[in-house]
Amino acid sequence: MSRVWSWNEWDPLEEVIVGNPLNARFPYPDRSTQVAEFPDRAIADIPRGSYGEKILEESEEDLLEFVDVLKKAGVTVKRPDTWPHDAKFSTINWESEGYYNYCPRDIMLVIGDQIIETPNVIRARQQETFSYRKILMDYMKSGAKWYSAPKPMLLDSLFEGVDMEKPTPRNDEPAFDAANILRFGEDLLYLVSATGNELGGQWLQSILGDRFRIHYLKDVYYGSHIDSTFVALRPGLILANPSRINDDTLPKFLKQWKVLYSPPMENTDRYAPDYLEKCIGSDWIDMNAFSIGPNTLVVDRDQKGLIKLLEKNGVDCIPLKLRHSKLMGGGFHCVTLDIRRKSKGLERYFD
Repeated sequence: MSRVWSWNEWDPLEEVIVGNPLNARFPYPDRSTQVAEFPDRAIADIPRGSYGEKILEESEEDLLEFVDVLKKAGVTVKRPDTWPHDAKFSTINWESEGYYNYCPRDIMLVIGDQIIETPNVIRARQQETFSYRKILMDYMKSGAKWYSAPKPMLLDSLFEGVDMEKPTPRNDEPAFDAANILRFGEDLLYLVSATGNELGGQWLQSILGDRFRIHYLKDVYYGSHIDSTFVALRPGLILANPSRINDDTLPKFLKQWKVLYSPPMENTDRYAPDYLEKCIGSDWIDMNAFSIGPNTLVVDRDQKGLIKLLEKNGVDCIPLKLRHSKLMGGGFHCVTLDIRRKSKGLERYFD
């Protein structure tokens, strides 16, 4: 039986991939990185090179603490190889260096017993899944279906004419990160943003088939991924970011559930100005939480108000910290890829 089996964001967790920050670098400064991560600045002003040994060591310390918590909960944890992200690679149209393998959530999508390598927007990510190759081979041998979306060419034309106030790659080819998607069984919420065009959602629908319903979230939030805008907690309950979502902009199908609007993020003044200049994530990265089960959530330990709200609604919180989540653009949901959750299978939760 395939070891890959995950249909939603909340069923009891049995196996997970946790990212690896070692050798991580800022994404190579080019047009794709500018649109996806730094639309507010010129390419010449995008930070480049390594994040620095101290930051990477502290990030690994934090992830090891997280891994220890997962293992004590009985979860099998896999981690990708350390990779030479400073190595150059190229296509016939452009040259780049690597980025990181800190956020497996960004580059692979698990739907049931399928692992889909997504057509990522940032050129620096085009070889990122190679650091997961041994793990993916193991899953395939267990019976998982492993395939890749059409490899995007990521030409400059994909980003030409993009409104940098509302950046979205043109619909020249399917391009999206896996973290643009939240899974609710037969229903998938797909964020059209700087890291995902609408054509990417159309390709995904064509692959998954008519049993699945893709709901597009458009003209609400453009800054990269969906998992600091919504956290699917359990059937009937979802957490939402009030700076991006309100009752009017809430996707129609989610209006069938109870919505908790997060309180403001706390301890956001802990960063120095020069550190903030390099950050990829917003203050709301600390809302990025990860479910071990339908009533157990790993949450940033500084978010006392959020933890109180969640506990009031029957969610047990495990408080941990990723000190450089804002700099590297990855909270607890980002740095994980849930491979196996204990579940009955594909279900429908909405009318």
